[in-house]
Amino acid sequence: MTRRNAYELMTAYGEVEMPKVRSFTILPALPEPLKDLEVIAKNMFWVWNPESIALFKRIDSNLWRACGHNPVKLLGSVSQEQLEALAENQGFLCELRRAVEKLKAYLDSPGWFEQAVSEDTSQVIAYFSAEFGIHECLPIYSGGLGALAGDHLKSASDLGVPLVGVGLLYQKGYFSQYLNIDGWQQEVYVENDFYNMPVELVRDENGQPVTISVEFPDGPVYAQLWCVSVGRVKLYLLDTNIAANSPHDRVITANLYGGDREMRIRQEIMLGIGGLRALTAMNIKPTVCHINEGHAAFMALERIRQLRNEGKMNFDEAMEATKSGNVFTTHTPVKAGLDEFPSEMMEKYFEGYLPGLGIDKKRFLGLGRVSPKNDNESFKMPILAMRLSSYRNGVSKLHGQVSREMWAMLWPNVPVSEVPIASVTNGVHIKSWLSEEMNSLYERYIGPNWSDGMVDTSIWESVDQIPDEEFWRTHQRCKARLITFARSRLKAQMQRRGTYHTELNWADEVLDPEALTIGFARRFASYKRGNLLLKDQNRLVKLLTDQNRPVQIIFAGKAHPKDTQGKEIIRQIIHFANKYDVRRRMVFLEDYDINVARFLVRGVDIWLNNPRRPMEASGTSGMKAAINGALNVSTLDGWWCEGYKPELGWAIGAGESYEDAGYQDMVESQAIYNMLENEIVPLFYTRSSDDLPRAWMHRVKNSIKRITPQFNTHRMVGEYTQKFYEPAASKWRYLTESACARAREFSMWKSNMKTAWPELEIEDVQVEVRNGQPDAWPNLKQSHIKVGSEVRVNALVKLGKVDPDDVSVELYHGPVDTWGNIKDGSAVRMGYKESSGQDGLHWFTGVMPCKSSGRRGLSVRVLPKHADLVNACELGLILWETTN
Repeated sequence: MTRRNAYELMTAYGEVEMPKVRSFTILPALPEPLKDLEVIAKNMFWVWNPESIALFKRIDSNLWRACGHNPVKLLGSVSQEQLEALAENQGFLCELRRAVEKLKAYLDSPGWFEQAVSEDTSQVIAYFSAEFGIHECLPIYSGGLGALAGDHLKSASDLGVPLVGVGLLYQKGYFSQYLNIDGWQQEVYVENDFYNMPVELVRDENGQPVTISVEFPDGPVYAQLWCVSVGRVKLYLLDTNIAANSPHDRVITANLYGGDREMRIRQEIMLGIGGLRALTAMNIKPTVCHINEGHAAFMALERIRQLRNEGKMNFDEAMEATKSGNVFTTHTPVKAGLDEFPSEMMEKYFEGYLPGLGIDKKRFLGLGRVSPKNDNESFKMPILAMRLSSYRNGVSKLHGQVSREMWAMLWPNVPVSEVPIASVTNGVHIKSWLSEEMNSLYERYIGPNWSDGMVDTSIWESVDQIPDEEFWRTHQRCKARLITFARSRLKAQMQRRGTYHTELNWADEVLDPEALTIGFARRFASYKRGNLLLKDQNRLVKLLTDQNRPVQIIFAGKAHPKDTQGKEIIRQIIHFANKYDVRRRMVFLEDYDINVARFLVRGVDIWLNNPRRPMEASGTSGMKAAINGALNVSTLDGWWCEGYKPELGWAIGAGESYEDAGYQDMVESQAIYNMLENEIVPLFYTRSSDDLPRAWMHRVKNSIKRITPQFNTHRMVGEYTQKFYEPAASKWRYLTESACARAREFSMWKSNMKTAWPELEIEDVQVEVRNGQPDAWPNLKQSHIKVGSEVRVNALVKLGKVDPDDVSVELYHGPVDTWGNIKDGSAVRMGYKESSGQDGLHWFTGVMPCKSSGRRGLSVRVLPKHADLVNACELGLILWETTN
């Protein structure tokens, strides 16, 4: 611990007496003609508008870089003389007027949501996330989850979706990374100055900061609220670093993903429970709440508590109503990555909260367990989120499948394919990641308003009209910019490590603008295999040092502070570069953030991604590179399973699964070397008579045409809206009308079904077959049936007191595997035929056409049926025909 950190700690806990300090904020004194600069600076619409960024650069380009591309800090740092001069500069004032007019027109114009979905913009979707990556000047993100959340807000703004974001405002954000002389990652935490960032305190009508409180074991913890304007969308962030709190409580929002498990639960209580209370304090009543990963799952409990108290409802009634309006997105493809807490810790923090829910400790802890009655099981946040949400999804088609397999035990006896977890594949906010040069190219050849129709595949056919010479020249400019940036960054890294001045010139010679450039940038976790290329070091050295067709690689990324394996991978890369003296061809850029990411995805030729399948839920960095003209080389995991085609990139392997990780690494590293040596490098360096890689550019254009319209957040947010937000909002309104009368009725119906269900039985099943004769249905007496035949099934079901209209009796059929089980089955609802004449016994009938040959199987099952069920499997009640 440094002296400064020790002093800060002692001060925080009262061991050092501090003088009384009166704080105040000094605002920039903008001349009247420049007043609108503050309006533009405080709405992060400028992040994806090159004209606004150019405006800030024009004020002082060097200061713009020194301020970390933060316009609020820039306006507070520029000299008064410069401001007075700009106030007289008619050219600058003209640009300012255009920027203001563009922002105003954007904010006032109707969006896609209002035009195509609903004119009712009074509804509110509240999007809860532990991190938001909007821009590097607001460092409250760590990586992909935050970048996705930031892009989600931007596209919601562009589309006019009535959404608000909810998160935490971290005093020190995530850590800044640097490497020591041995290549080992070190972490440093830099305090954020909120008063010099594009965030504003939320104040009440009296001008006082709006605050909320959440009960913790040691008493209430208070948080003030900050607001970030992201175009049309507002992002509200909670901050516990205020005088009303104890030193222990003030640091709840100090670090993103910092501290121990106890700090994690304190943060997640503040995010979920405090976040919903923050919306309530501002009189924002969400119709839909979207839980982006399990960190915010406690929000669902607070939503139940609030509705229960407002409507004098019991827990189950309030749960049914709120559940209908909750959406949960899981990003974790492995159980080891779950956010979970021991039961003792849950009891400590929620003992005083349970009376407000109206349930006992056992029922409460069961909400977060796979087996609710297992007292030894920990409390898992994703399970809580799934149990209290009617809509659930993974973030790619493969991840949806993995999630259904991973969580199938929550819905016993339900076929894995029918486990109620859907998928919405991630995307990226194109305008935020696209280079200015490529944007200009698209405007010239696709149209000035290309971004308005970016999900339309037909407009991207115009990419073929871009002349190869112009396309290549544009890409090479972006690559040159990346290399200039990398050299400057490397020199700063060397200076910090105390490199001799005479050696600094080496940094000016690294990387070649003409060489094939590979980018690898992401979180350094072991499953992402950042060192896979190092498996055959001699082979890699040969690629890097080829005089005629050189390859160069730029690495960037952070390991979690507690991930020693990830840190070791970074160290191996540094040692390899030093050992083989390939530092001019292989570099590591420290402190990976959104700014570094922009340079990389805009300038590389190849984007390499080699996670261990199926551990990459989606991944989005390859999408960002593709829209800028890079080609992807990736294992068939996450989004690349959907994006890959041979004519637009390369796949590492064919989606195989391995039990031996070492063998997998050997096989897939060899596959990468083979592709580089035999396909990628030759294709890149094959030039026409005018020295253009035309075959390479043909593949790049194919990549842009296929990937851009599909893998963007406009498509993603539109899909969330139509698949989840709108149905959830309708269901919420329906169930909460008339003092939640329907929610109460629905809860009672569910309770009655759960009580009656054990009495249900499938008493008899009769199978008949028709082979072409219209009215002949002989009983099935043999196991061979011809294609074109029809199988009719009659089932006698004992329902007891359950009404036949409250069940769905289904014929479940499909191919049979070697174990005699139906795989990839589908269900046909059987119609009600008649009562058997005995109390509670009813006949149902259904027909299955035999359309293809092969071994088939069928079975009869019974499921609950109700108009208000989002999914028939959500109750976990399913009765199958048995052999008994």
